[in-house]
Amino acid sequence: MARSLNKVTLIGNTGGDPDVRTTPSGTRVGKLSLATSRSFQDRSGQQQERTQWHRLTFFGRLVDVVEQWVKKGDRLYVEGRLEYSQTQDEHGGTRYWTDIIVNEMIMLGSTGAGRAGQEPAGAGGGYRGPQPKQPITEPEDDLPF
Repeated sequence: MARSLNKVTLIGNTGGDPDVRTTPSGTRVGKLSLATSRSFQDRSGQQQERTQWHRLTFFGRLVDVVEQWVKKGDRLYVEGRLEYSQTQDEHGGTRYWTDIIVNEMIMLGSTGAGRAGQEPAGAGGGYRGPQPKQPITEPEDDLPF
């Protein structure tokens, strides 16, 4: 059987602070939106910009890192895999979701002000907190939602 690959790589800015919750089984899950943008010229020569929003999901040690260090507007590099799901809304309709289950993340910088007692954003590469020597990764386990 031929191998297959489900891999997503994104660089973008966070749309809000992370939402961290604990499932009934005790698993901590972090959710975060990430915006990626592209610029292009339309047929009339006008400059256009399109932004795509992505739903990121974090498990394991990455939840702790995201909860402590990532804030709205921060620039992230993430790698992960696509997962599709569906839920029923309160009106009986079906909602479809596409999530990126993140297994690697690198903090690239911040657009907001630094926290008290830390370097301001933009200084020293814009990192808040210690810069990892290697990307933060999680094992390739199939973790339940």
